[in-house]
Amino acid sequence: MWHSATVRLSLGFVALAIFCLGIADLSITAHDPWHELGRLVQGLVQPDVSAVDDLWVALLRTLAFAFVGVGLGATAGFLLALVFHSRLVRSVCAFVRAIHELFWALIFLQFFGLHPLTGVLAIALPYAGVFAKVFAEILEETDPLPERVLPAGSGRLSTLAFTRLREAWPHLVSYTSYRLECGLRSSAVLGFVGMPTLGFYLESAFAQGHYDTVGALLLLFYALIASLRLWVRPLLVPVYLVVAPFCLGSGLPIVWSNVSRFFTEDIVPSPLRHGEGVSGLVGWLGDIMANEALPGIWQTLVLTQIALVLTGLLALALYPLVSRHFFQGRGWHGRLALAGTQQAGARVPGNRLAHLLGHGLLVIMRSTPEYLLAFILLQLWGPSMLPAVVALAIHNGGIIAHLVGRRSNEVRLRQDAPHGLERYAYELTPRLYGPFLALLFYRWEIIMRETAILGILGITTLGFYVDSAIQEIRFDRAMVLILITALLNIGVDVLARHLRARLRLRHTANCEP
Repeated sequence: MWHSATVRLSLGFVALAIFCLGIADLSITAHDPWHELGRLVQGLVQPDVSAVDDLWVALLRTLAFAFVGVGLGATAGFLLALVFHSRLVRSVCAFVRAIHELFWALIFLQFFGLHPLTGVLAIALPYAGVFAKVFAEILEETDPLPERVLPAGSGRLSTLAFTRLREAWPHLVSYTSYRLECGLRSSAVLGFVGMPTLGFYLESAFAQGHYDTVGALLLLFYALIASLRLWVRPLLVPVYLVVAPFCLGSGLPIVWSNVSRFFTEDIVPSPLRHGEGVSGLVGWLGDIMANEALPGIWQTLVLTQIALVLTGLLALALYPLVSRHFFQGRGWHGRLALAGTQQAGARVPGNRLAHLLGHGLLVIMRSTPEYLLAFILLQLWGPSMLPAVVALAIHNGGIIAHLVGRRSNEVRLRQDAPHGLERYAYELTPRLYGPFLALLFYRWEIIMRETAILGILGITTLGFYVDSAIQEIRFDRAMVLILITALLNIGVDVLARHLRARLRLRHTANCEP
């Protein structure tokens, strides 16, 4: 059933998004966007990798960064999850995961340079914060009864191993597998800041107008994600983790004096370095807030609100693509496809094919990194908020649609349940709306973080000002803006959790695909 509180909140979010649409820059400024889109489609149809040197090395590096980064993040996250009840641990984890891996990469580049350690830490650090939170939630949701029947005096490690960990293990493994998929996306995107992964070659191919090479790289990336479950077997994972560090490459040597200078000079506020005192520091911070932080925050919030609502609408429209209630047996497709020629609801030959095509569409949507998709759309449409909004909605909408569709398969319908649009509007969607809203609020903070980082592409969100400060070698200003970005993300996360609790929306830790 529809609950009045959730309906009012949803309508409020939609109204706010409509207001943001009126003030956002959503124009298409490219001279001939359809021609460029046609060239991209032609490149996907006729891919060519012959122009890419060392393609397989780039693919190997992409895999290596993902395995090492996710492996370190999962290990650290599990250890932190054991002490996640500590407020200090929770605060530190919230801070590190609130900063996007590309921001971490930009920071590490300043003192490690193009060294493998830059890419590994850029993935491992925020992922450790994410793993700690999710692993802690998974362990908390296990049945506490087995702990009560253990003999008195059982050690804490033994208690964990034979009670909570044993029950939670399948969920821990499932979530780690999902984060590995995320790690592959993050690893590929690191190429846009100079790391030798697929993103580096993709950016180069776009810059040169080689759309056949772009098509080949995109198809290769999709094949890599789609085949993940075929070659990532439990028995092989330890082998991959042992081999991966040796496939990272050597990179440029680390200049440790640069590391020391970064912490002792570069990130120290300019007024303090020049002895201007507190008054100078206040004026310096005021200038950052007035000319960079506040405009960046405003644009980030506007873009996030539009993308959040569009994500929700897209997810609600597409979740039937993976739901058995529409594509199997007496389904929506059967009713609509042969209405008037067969008994309503009969099975049709194209039913299974349509279901597979719909599932494949959602796989492509959720497998494409927002940053990568926004980069492509910017090349086709020109600079504005539109590429970012569409990229965020496609990626996150695909994820939520997949999860809601999978959740719908657990719903049992009556024998006399209606079909077609009535089944969608009156039977399934009202039952799924609570879990859907919980997932959307969960993705809210993620969309906010991605919105900020898309500023590196030229959209005037907080990331735009961070990247500009780094390009101008003003690392002190960049660190202040990154800190503001992290606090903004933490604030949205807190608000989302408050709304979930207020509406009593059930949200499990193991909610990702």
